[in-house]
Amino acid sequence: MTAEPSLEKTATNGIRTALGVGGVLSLVLGILILVWPGKTAMVVAAIIAIYAIAAGLVYAGLGIFAAGKGGWARIGYVLLGVLFIIAGIVAFTNLSATAVWLAAFLGILVGIMWIIEGVVSLSTLDLAPSRGWTIFYAIISLIAGVTLLFSPIWGALVLWWLLGISAVVMGVIQIFRAFSFGK
Repeated sequence: MTAEPSLEKTATNGIRTALGVGGVLSLVLGILILVWPGKTAMVVAAIIAIYAIAAGLVYAGLGIFAAGKGGWARIGYVLLGVLFIIAGIVAFTNLSATAVWLAAFLGILVGIMWIIEGVVSLSTLDLAPSRGWTIFYAIISLIAGVTLLFSPIWGALVLWWLLGISAVVMGVIQIFRAFSFGK
């Protein structure tokens, strides 16, 4: 007579494994970002370049082989596909420049979002339960957003380091959760 594990035990082990694997991946990513920030950013740029080429091939394929689409739609898909492929190839030709460009883009994007967040906070001030905290948040958000717009690369580097630190901390916590889950 063999004792089969209960469904609950199997589910618990599956969750523990998922927590552990997720924790280890987060820990490894965080360490890579902290130890080799530039090289890790170039790997991210390479992954985005691979995605661009793959998406370009899919769009080009849609344009070429989608017989049910009209002429302009097919031309649009092919052109979009060619643009994606060119972007991916250009990104691969100089991954370090691509990583810097992506950092600047991200810094500008986050800066704009923080400015908008500050403005929205101020515009909803009459609905806020705590006007003082809302004003404080809005001012900090506006200052951070403007600062990031004036120095997007520096801001992106700080955000990259914070991502690395956060990934390490959350990875370690996730690993501990994996060992303690269901006990």
